[in-house]
Amino acid sequence: MQDILHTALAAALPYPAYREMLTLLLAEGKTTGPNQSETYLSAAVQNQARMKRLDRKARFSEEMETALVGLTRNYLMLAITEGWCGDAAQTVPLFNHMAEASNKLELKLVLRDEHPELIDQFLTDGARSIPKIIFLDAESLEVVADWGPRPAPAQEMAMAYKALPAEEKDYDAYNVALHTWYARDKMATTQREVVEILRGLG
Repeated sequence: MQDILHTALAAALPYPAYREMLTLLLAEGKTTGPNQSETYLSAAVQNQARMKRLDRKARFSEEMETALVGLTRNYLMLAITEGWCGDAAQTVPLFNHMAEASNKLELKLVLRDEHPELIDQFLTDGARSIPKIIFLDAESLEVVADWGPRPAPAQEMAMAYKALPAEEKDYDAYNVALHTWYARDKMATTQREVVEILRGLG
């Protein structure tokens, strides 16, 4: 596991560099990963707009502010993500705001499809679902917690959709419902879940 982490961290990008990479790829009509279909490219364009909006301002809950102040050790948050992933676009900016607000946290990002050995250590119901945020002790690089791929209500929506028979699946309707939920939630649920992790770290 340590070898896998060291390999991933050697390739990991800080958030500004990750965002710049996505911007440059989109300028070439591309996204991350091997799948360059129109569906993935369209998702990447939408995600760029979502991240741009969510990057503007941190809206921390009081509980999040308290939890950030309460950290006594340094932690590295390693995000496994891709530019076409809508759930990542809705949640990863929060972790960047956390890192900007606390000198105890650092955020680095790696692409899932470039690091299959890493994501395979953090499967969700056997799937390589992203984003996954791995919390590491900054000194030992010991994995102390992880979060993802979605806040619980969004995960329930995703699992319900996956459980539908193929003939009943309407991805466009599911996608609209999912991102409508994210827009209404305004990161509140994600913050509550991450606060519980931070309280356990100290």
